[in-house]
Amino acid sequence: MDLEAVRTFIKVAELRSFTRAAEHIGLSKSRVALRVKALEEELGVRLLQRTTRSVHATPDGEQFLLRAQRLIEDADELGTMFLPQRSLRGQVRIDMAIGMARDVVIPRIPELQAQYPNIELQIGSTDRLIDLVRDGFDFVLRAGTVREPGLVAKRLGVMPMTNVASVDYIRTYGTPRTLEDLDRHLVVHYTGTFGTDAPTFEYRDGAKTVDKPMRATVTVNNVAAYHAACRAGLGIIQVPRSGVLDDLADRHLVEVLPEHVCAPLPVSLVYAEGRPLSRRVRVVMAWLSQLVSPRLA
Repeated sequence: MDLEAVRTFIKVAELRSFTRAAEHIGLSKSRVALRVKALEEELGVRLLQRTTRSVHATPDGEQFLLRAQRLIEDADELGTMFLPQRSLRGQVRIDMAIGMARDVVIPRIPELQAQYPNIELQIGSTDRLIDLVRDGFDFVLRAGTVREPGLVAKRLGVMPMTNVASVDYIRTYGTPRTLEDLDRHLVVHYTGTFGTDAPTFEYRDGAKTVDKPMRATVTVNNVAAYHAACRAGLGIIQVPRSGVLDDLADRHLVEVLPEHVCAPLPVSLVYAEGRPLSRRVRVVMAWLSQLVSPRLA
């Protein structure tokens, strides 16, 4: 059995697209299709159901996929089991928030490369919630609760939260001292999808989380714009405290209602349940864990 054909089938099945699999592997779409066809002919079964809009595994393909993933991971492990750690090679594709990539991870990559010069990182950085398997990631570094079925979350810690506003905002609207004072204030509204939710101020009441309805004149859908809107005096924002330490020290932003903050934000390494992790992926996960954990509570 051609292991490269098996690898190709796995990528098409996971991404549900010949085109995206071809881009990921670095082959033409026609070459990918030929590999899968040859594998199907060798096995004597249809592995993938193709339509004009999508590709998905057949029942036989689903069974084969589970065994094939283990086969390929075992083959990769056998190929490297007698090599020193430094000789590990191959791509590791990960995703994380833009700020985490920019401020924490990317500046430290030279240290990883010094240890593992043959590991290639592909880093996706976005504020949207990605589909780990369909988007082709080995794992993701995620801030927030993981609720999707079929995923495993290895928690690294939590990020304490704070409420902040700009000096200009406080000068215009005053400093809120109580939750009732918020009736006369604004928040910058953060949302993943416009028009799906209303602006609120979130705080803890004992073990319970409460969302207090608020007024917002600006709605954004990424963290950079969220911070920029706050600095421009457009409203209060609720963010991890570690992300605004410099602004607080420089007095560009000030904390408000410190006794009424959101629950700490969990940070986890997330990967697909039942999907074997190669040695190089485990190495990168351990490196990220050591890098990020000391910054968390």
